Amino acid sequence: MDNHFNVVIVGAGAAGTAVANDITKQQPSLTVAIIEPSELHYYQPAFTLIGGGVFKFKDAVKNQSSLLPASVRWIKDYVTTFSPEKNSVSVKSNTNYTYDYMIVCPGLQVDYEKIKGLKETLGQNNVCCNYSPEHVDYTWQTIQKITSGNALFTQPPMPIKCAGAPQKAMYLAADHFRKNGNLDKINVEFFNAGPGMFGVPFFAKALEKVVAGYGIKTHFTTNLVEIDGPAKKATFEVKNSSGNTELVEKYFDMIHVTPPQSAPDFIKECPLSNEAGWLDVNPETLQHTQYKNVFGLGDVIGTTNAKTAAAVRKQVPVVVDNILNLVGKHQLSAKYTGYGSCPLTTSLSTVILAEFSYGGEVTPSFPLLNPRKNRYVWWLVKRYGLPWLYWRIMLKGRRVDLPSKAKYADKFLTP
Repeated sequence: MDNHFNVVIVGAGAAGTAVANDITKQQPSLTVAIIEPSELHYYQPAFTLIGGGVFKFKDAVKNQSSLLPASVRWIKDYVTTFSPEKNSVSVKSNTNYTYDYMIVCPGLQVDYEKIKGLKETLGQNNVCCNYSPEHVDYTWQTIQKITSGNALFTQPPMPIKCAGAPQKAMYLAADHFRKNGNLDKINVEFFNAGPGMFGVPFFAKALEKVVAGYGIKTHFTTNLVEIDGPAKKATFEVKNSSGNTELVEKYFDMIHVTPPQSAPDFIKECPLSNEAGWLDVNPETLQHTQYKNVFGLGDVIGTTNAKTAAAVRKQVPVVVDNILNLVGKHQLSAKYTGYGSCPLTTSLSTVILAEFSYGGEVTPSFPLLNPRKNRYVWWLVKRYGLPWLYWRIMLKGRRVDLPSKAKYADKFLTP
């Protein structure tokens, strides 16, 4: 079988699957292969809702085979080595594949082992994690059992997948506690390794009000480093104003842990990564900074945008159009603005739809609506509209878009 392709795609998550469908729609004559070992595809934006008891896990997973175009060759294997000077990539079965163009989008990895004791206790002792497909149902099971005591929620240093997800889990839990009359008996606390509630100050102000409404205690520059499940004890490294750190222990009745995250190890160790281990691409064209026939998108790229499915949706046409520009001997014309969206589930019926681009610029898609306001309509979009958009539009390579513009936010930017 021929092992050379016009386009080789590494990874078949949201980015890889969407870009495979898009590029075969735009240019059916191209030979395309996708390298992906997993037979299951998860709709990860729903994991917060699963942990909150309002979405079923079975509705967030599909067979990968049902999502790829018939014309794309699926290589079920693990990438081991990139040889960009030879336009070649090797897989675990000791097979080499060559390409004219390569798209790298394997996502990121969740580093459970970086928190001492986490892997041993996750999914038991009321230690939860919505980032784990194997344990996300346990979050909801645990929330339902808690009627008093300490409920802790943690967030590690950036970058992570969906920066708002750790506090989304907290708000859904707190709203459940309140609806069941237990919120006044449960001490909800948020421990964030970062300096504030959210990286975009415009939305951080709104979230501070949400926190106050639930009576949640917040701790910043506070990073979870160890957990003892049987003893129900969490150890945090706290950085004070002088830059010194100390260890602080906190006992819990439940804890939702967001582990540290990083680029996959095989990316960190390859010639395509930057100093921090992420794929080194131009932040606008998404073309590799050194190898001009290599592009990247999704969570693996070393750009400053939010790592969300909404970012992928905007990145896919940029990568596809720029590869087709190169095929046609044209200049790269498509540009990515850094757009990302985070539907912040602030209760079991409200969402703040945070949309922003590079530099934290607020870029909403709906000019008449204050983007900082909690709305039921955004809850309906998050619960019903976005899953449909993901499975039926984005992954299928169909381009449906709304313009997101900074000028739409101008009248709302005052404190």
